[in-house]
Amino acid sequence: MLNLKIPPLPFCSLLIIIALTLSGCSQPEPVFECTDSIGCVDIEPGEPLKIGVIQALSGKVAPLGQEQLRGIELALDRWNQEILGHSLVLQIEDTGCSAEGGANAALKIIADPQTVAILGSTCSGAAATASKAMADAGLTMVSGNNSAPFLTSIAGQKAPNWQPGYFRTSSNEENAGQGAAFFAFHKLGLRKAATINDGDIYTRGLTNGFAKKFQEIGGEIVLETSINKGDTEMQPVLTAVQNAKAEILFFPLFQPEGNHLLLQARKMIDSKDLILMSDGALIENSFIEAVQEAGIGMYFVGPSSSESPASKELANKYDAKFSVDPAAIYYQNAYDAGSILLEAISKVAVQDTDGSLHIGRQELRQALYAVKDYSGVTGSLTCDQFGDCAMPVFNVLRLDDPEAGLEGLQSNVMFTYSPSK
Repeated sequence: MLNLKIPPLPFCSLLIIIALTLSGCSQPEPVFECTDSIGCVDIEPGEPLKIGVIQALSGKVAPLGQEQLRGIELALDRWNQEILGHSLVLQIEDTGCSAEGGANAALKIIADPQTVAILGSTCSGAAATASKAMADAGLTMVSGNNSAPFLTSIAGQKAPNWQPGYFRTSSNEENAGQGAAFFAFHKLGLRKAATINDGDIYTRGLTNGFAKKFQEIGGEIVLETSINKGDTEMQPVLTAVQNAKAEILFFPLFQPEGNHLLLQARKMIDSKDLILMSDGALIENSFIEAVQEAGIGMYFVGPSSSESPASKELANKYDAKFSVDPAAIYYQNAYDAGSILLEAISKVAVQDTDGSLHIGRQELRQALYAVKDYSGVTGSLTCDQFGDCAMPVFNVLRLDDPEAGLEGLQSNVMFTYSPSK
């Protein structure tokens, strides 16, 4: 039997053999392969995660757009301005609250293929064009302010301007028009109503909902008419309202047209002969300040505001960050819009060991369609197949004390309406 002595290996040689053995067993990191049906956004290490923001930041509607932007900023603060190690960067574009402005703003944002999603818009007319461009580009869009029925669903069916990937945390105002009609007929005992819109999908949706409900429950629509955006002379339509012997005028207009109509109506028609009602677009400090005593006795229908501990905490954060009182309460809806979007992004994002991110565009949409019983500051949110995420609950308010401002108006609740009750 041979007795062979094998000399020990030098220490450095032993380390080389161990290293070669380990390297032979290790597997290369798998390369991410996008299988999403409409593509992926790939974000390299150190690059920001880009989100577009389209809001009305000029003109009379600018206070509403500014509140939306502030709500979004508060949502980003909740995430410390980053997701999975990537800073959050906003590309902010002004729509001017017009259809053309919405299209232009959306096109500027989707020109960057690294944009993950869009938050906005303020106005429903801008959303109709923006959401079409967004959907064609394979993005996702979440609004905290749009409420026109034409954007999501009407009577439980897909609406004409519905687009895949469009969501909102504000309520479908098909139900606001219904609530206004129900209140006018059953609570005020009125039987003859007139409506005025400005021709866009938001105001038409509200007046259509009002007229349909009012007639269903036994009322008569004695006049349905419209003005144009930019009109200042309201005497012709108000004369038609008088001649039709309407008892209530429902006019869901924005500023400045809503201001003109109210002020001229007070000069032409005794407040005892015609009750005036508008909607959430005028539940805003600058409107109350502009009309003052002329607004006394006017009714408004708008989303029920939250009084939860979460909403109070958010109000404190708002005050600490901006050091002003909010011009409107809708920053809460924008906060919820930003929150559900950021959570959906964090859920679907695939992160490599080097920190790069991959976000499937269709996967992101599906994550939002799957939102259920989300605890938002505005209440529980569940997104349906049309993109409506908010529970439809509306308050009818009456302006009794202009000096009390927005807070006084919002606390003066005459009636609460929900189609589910």
